[in-house]
Amino acid sequence: MSVTFKGSPVTLAGSELQVGDKMPDFVVMKNDMTPMHLSDTKGVRVFLSVPSLDTPVCDLEIRTFNQEVASLGDVSVYVASMDLPFAQARWCGANGIDNVISVSDFKDRSFGKATGTYVNELGLLARAVFVVDSNNEITYVEYVPEIGEQPNFESVYMAARTAK
Repeated sequence: MSVTFKGSPVTLAGSELQVGDKMPDFVVMKNDMTPMHLSDTKGVRVFLSVPSLDTPVCDLEIRTFNQEVASLGDVSVYVASMDLPFAQARWCGANGIDNVISVSDFKDRSFGKATGTYVNELGLLARAVFVVDSNNEITYVEYVPEIGEQPNFESVYMAARTAK
């Protein structure tokens, strides 16, 4: 897998995940500064990995998913970034984001390393999407080749709607 930032190649820490893999465990911080592990989540889940909520491309991505979540059925959507939990809570509150759960990987970089999305050169997460079924099996993976571009929304929606 090759990922770029503004056209320049970047190095991702961790292993690239594939459809059929089990979602690896991770620990991130919720907005109230308490830890959240994969095991704290249930059912069909969409995990978004973004560099920072407070950038135009990430802003649009999260707003788009926030609007679409209701049409996906019984699916939870999480967004992981390196933003501090306080900043995530502020941004989500200011932008009416109430259908997407923001979590921070700032402390241990556990999500980034578990999913192969931690960008060594930037100290941020690459843009990626993982759809995980109720058995923690990955049913859809997209590492967006250029960090500044959007994921394939329709493919993610289809994968989330059909995951069990």
